[in-house]
Amino acid sequence: MPLHITKIAFGSDGPEDLRRSLEAHAAEGVVHMTTRYCPKRVGEMEGGSLYWIHAGAIIGRSPIIGFEENGQGRYWLKIEPCLIPVAPRAKRAHQGWRYLEEKDAPPDLDGGDAGDVLPPDLARELGRLGLV
Repeated sequence: MPLHITKIAFGSDGPEDLRRSLEAHAAEGVVHMTTRYCPKRVGEMEGGSLYWIHAGAIIGRSPIIGFEENGQGRYWLKIEPCLIPVAPRAKRAHQGWRYLEEKDAPPDLDGGDAGDVLPPDLARELGRLGLV
C-alpha cells in the first residue's frame, strides 16, 4: 500500500481555484513544489498522492510523480497537475507536510468533478460531529 502526504492548499480559495493553480503551474505535465527536506519514507510513496487540505478538510488529491533534488540544497516534490476530488474528511491545519497512511486516506469521489465536494466549512463541521 502506498504512503501519502497531506499539505495545506495555502492561498487557494477552494477546489476550483486549486485546480486552476495546479494546471497553470504545470510544466511538461508536472508541477514542481519546493520543499526543504526529502521525506525519510520517500521509498514508500511510489503510487501515493498529495492530499490537499483547505479550510479544515481534505478536499482532493494530486498523484505524486516523485522527488528530485533541485540543485539548490532543496527538493522538488513532483506531482501531476490535476485535482482528484475525494470524500471530504476533517483535517486540522499543519505546517509543511504530514504522512497519511492508505487506510486513513479518503476515497475518491465518482465522476471526478470538484463541484461534488462538500463546502469545506460543512465538511469541517460534519467531521467535528463525527459524521464524515
